[in-house]
Amino acid sequence: MKALYIAATGMAAQERNVEVISNNIANMRTTGYKRQRAEFQDMIYQQHRRAGALTSASGTQVPAGIEIGSGVKTATTARIMSQGSVEPTQKELDIAIRGEGLFVIQMPDGRTAYTRDGAFERDNTGKLVTIDGFEVQPGIVIPDTARSISISDDGVVEAFLNNDSSATNLGQIQLARFVNKTGLESIGGNLFVETGASGTAQIGIPNGDNFGGTLQGFLELANVNAVTEIADLIAAQRAYEMNSRVVSGADEMMSSVSQMR
Repeated sequence: MKALYIAATGMAAQERNVEVISNNIANMRTTGYKRQRAEFQDMIYQQHRRAGALTSASGTQVPAGIEIGSGVKTATTARIMSQGSVEPTQKELDIAIRGEGLFVIQMPDGRTAYTRDGAFERDNTGKLVTIDGFEVQPGIVIPDTARSISISDDGVVEAFLNNDSSATNLGQIQLARFVNKTGLESIGGNLFVETGASGTAQIGIPNGDNFGGTLQGFLELANVNAVTEIADLIAAQRAYEMNSRVVSGADEMMSSVSQMR
């Protein structure tokens, strides 16, 4: 009975939906996390009678045909790249982006990654790095004698060195943006890499050419709304239950047929 397998695809789709929602909820406090949304498509249809089929030699046609779908499938788990709220941290190397752009990160294997997580530190050589030790581009070094480190809204890093009375420019933070941010591939660790769908990274500086500005002493929180996620979770649970009832109903009908004498 086809209803059994059609309902099974519905259950599988809602299981995937719940997985996406649970990941969103689990990352509610992950810095720079961007929520995902599961989207679905109906599957191929079996045509029992096509609309427009001729019903007589005089050319009369069927106004509506008979077609039975074969269920549902997960089409995409699109990532919603909207701005998350920013939270003060009072830490001088924490940086949030207000607007478009992602920080550019050099990976140990030579790849370039991108992130909205601006929780940065200094490594043992003074380089500005992520919490995993990956270098923030374009390679800003903050000497151990630096004091009163400041990062402007256009990404300029300055500090007073030794006993200097004036600040020294230590470098300029760069940002990247993409034609299709949703096409970026997540690799974990709050990092993305570009794909053919995202397009090539466009590199610029904060507050320039439609890039957002930088906020020192702030971090961007996840753009997850707890109320929305719980509502979506309840809806997914109900859809799963209804599909499971269809499975039970189809099973009962098959049982009735098998018991006929």
